[in-house]
Amino acid sequence: QVPLVESGGGLVQAGGSLRLSCAASGSIFSFNIMGWYRQAPGKQRELVAHITVGGSTNYADSVRGRFTISRDNAKNTMYLQMNSLKPEDTAVYYCNNRLGGLPWGQGTQVTVPS
Repeated sequence: QVPLVESGGGLVQAGGSLRLSCAASGSIFSFNIMGWYRQAPGKQRELVAHITVGGSTNYADSVRGRFTISRDNAKNTMYLQMNSLKPEDTAVYYCNNRLGGLPWGQGTQVTVPS
């Protein structure tokens, strides 16, 4: 069973919006602080936002005020609403737990042309 499946990426102009989704199995979702990560070409993977089981959130400075992380525990799904996108947001986006300790999914590509 694939534990994490990301979707929702695409090509969007600067200033536009996208909503990413992460589907997870129930056992993973129920007990983990979950996070969205991204990896740009030639750069290390970075954590951009995380959310606790109870819904508390935290964001990297680079996305705070533009991105919103949320989760629907009943649907075992997590979301990342991305607004005011910038070319520097271009990356493959992944979901995982807060420590990055689960098997990584394939990610979803977000491209914001300059």
